[in-house]
Amino acid sequence: MASVNCPVCDKQFQQEIIEEHVNKCLFLNTKDTKSISTSKRNGSHFESTSPHDKKIKLESHINSTSSTGNLISETTKAKKQSTQDKPLPLAEKMRPLQLDELVGQQEAFGPGSMLRAMLHQKKVPNMILWGPPGCGKTSLANVVANICKEQNNMRFVKLSATMAGINDVKEIVKVAKNESQFKRQTVLFMDEIHRFNKLQQDTFLPHVENGTITLIGATTENPSFSLNNALLSRCRVVVMQKLSIEDVLVILKRAIKSNGQVQVVSQMNKEINDNEKTRYIVEEESLKWLAEVSDGDARMALGALELTLTARDPGDELHVTGPAILSVEDIKNGIKRSHMVYDRQGEEHYNTISAIHKSIRASEDNAALYWTTRALHGGEDPLYIARRLIRAACEDIGLADPTALVEAVACLQGCQHVGRPECDVLLVQCAVRLARAPKSREVYQAMKRCQQSLTQAKGPLPPIPLHLRNATSKLMKQIGYGRGYNLRHKDESGLVYMPEGMEHVDFFSADGGDNFFDDK
Repeated sequence: MASVNCPVCDKQFQQEIIEEHVNKCLFLNTKDTKSISTSKRNGSHFESTSPHDKKIKLESHINSTSSTGNLISETTKAKKQSTQDKPLPLAEKMRPLQLDELVGQQEAFGPGSMLRAMLHQKKVPNMILWGPPGCGKTSLANVVANICKEQNNMRFVKLSATMAGINDVKEIVKVAKNESQFKRQTVLFMDEIHRFNKLQQDTFLPHVENGTITLIGATTENPSFSLNNALLSRCRVVVMQKLSIEDVLVILKRAIKSNGQVQVVSQMNKEINDNEKTRYIVEEESLKWLAEVSDGDARMALGALELTLTARDPGDELHVTGPAILSVEDIKNGIKRSHMVYDRQGEEHYNTISAIHKSIRASEDNAALYWTTRALHGGEDPLYIARRLIRAACEDIGLADPTALVEAVACLQGCQHVGRPECDVLLVQCAVRLARAPKSREVYQAMKRCQQSLTQAKGPLPPIPLHLRNATSKLMKQIGYGRGYNLRHKDESGLVYMPEGMEHVDFFSADGGDNFFDDK
């Protein structure tokens, strides 16, 4: 049997027991360091000891090591036993263990995808899983954990940024460096990684780059906003979509099948089979309704199903009352649509506002009504919507209907006076009014061409003509400020109002010059 040196005490041990020894060695080393630092703070110093005393200390140290090892093993067993006895939520029980058990996400992990091929080969890349709640990010991490468990050269560590800090990451990296000496790769799953600020995220950079750890991050927020670019360049961003109604329905039926005490029927009083194990009878339409109101969140659907079954559990009276019957109406009365996914500070916020603006631009009043109402329903700030409507009135309607801007500003003032929720009708009315108004982007496009000309100008900008300058002093008049200026129309005044060299430039014309562009 090959022997391996311990990186802590430099002693040789057999390969089968080296891992257990290293864990004990690290524990004892940390304990000794703490005791030494404590003694230094208390003012104690090391004293010279005789060889006999050293022998006694060494024997006591060995005895304490064995007793500590027994204590650790007993504590570990107790923790495992308590974990097994602890009831788990249904969503946690239904976590898949194999890649083939994942439901949905065909584009990211479906057959033929690169990530699926890598995971089948037991290779785990650095990646950031980005998707809404309940779409399968943690489930995928559970599959990766099972892959690591099957391999002798991989270990899986799971942390959540809501509870862990930088010191926890440093401890994992410290152990990972030690494990790498034994050809073992550490896979770190960091849930809610966007909770770390961008300075804290820098902790991962050197260890991901040199391969000390393989990082899998999970986030519900757009990584472009919440993660720093250096970390994104070292990881592949995997976009995970909401689960479809069919996907959620598959997960619900799988949960019922694993329960063994639930019978699903298409119609009540027709397909009910007498079975001693059956405690619940659920109508199939109930599961479809749950899948529809879950908004693609499998965790929410499973939690609602578990809550419903628990509330209607017949208990010890099963032999008297029979199994609990759950119809569609029963579940609808017990569980309402509790939320709508809307992040007021994340990507959903900008996407919804963009949908409002583009619907107005396209004169689609029905869509403008829908997106405005949806933003308000999700808790969006009414004043923010009103400010965006003012922008739309200037950018897309412009001079085709100048009163649209007046009404948009009045809508903002009305929202400030009335407040929520009464201001909702003001915003919806304004959005529909702007959508139905005639459109003209003439001024907006001319402004963009003018901005482009200033950006691309080479050398100093042309000076303002003297006759357009304001003469506020005698010296300025002597120099020529304001000389020859008159109040007549441009066609009668004989004056040029553009700078020298730009007399023939027309920003309102798409072909006003080679240096100007038409906004698309």
